[in-house]
Amino acid sequence: MRIMAIDYGDAHTGIAISDPTGFMAGVTTVINAYRPEQVAQGVARLAKEYGAEELVLGYPKNMDGTLGPRAEKAEAMAQLLRETAGLPVTLWDERRTTIDAHQILMNNGQNAKKRKKTVDAVAAALILEGYLTYKKSHP
Repeated sequence: MRIMAIDYGDAHTGIAISDPTGFMAGVTTVINAYRPEQVAQGVARLAKEYGAEELVLGYPKNMDGTLGPRAEKAEAMAQLLRETAGLPVTLWDERRTTIDAHQILMNNGQNAKKRKKTVDAVAAALILEGYLTYKKSHP
């Protein structure tokens, strides 16, 4: 079963899609859109194209575990995705994924300008990796 992870952002939304077995990340891309409806339509199109059966949306909790305005945006996006894509959406704690994505890219020699173009897709891959690891240990 293919699973799609989403790192939702104001202008750039990272996407990572698992391989057909649902065991590892495969395809990554970025949707460049400001309007939530455009993002949801892009996600629905990619989900259909790749045969994703489940969506995992990054849920940006504060470092102390509380929920802030970004978490509220994620909750609204989750509902919009359920309506637009017609797929189940799981909210997944994404604390530190963007920080870790920047670190990974920097360690691989990418400068700030290049990192900006790919960091959201890497963050989505980290969300997907965390979720897939959880699913393997909690069948």
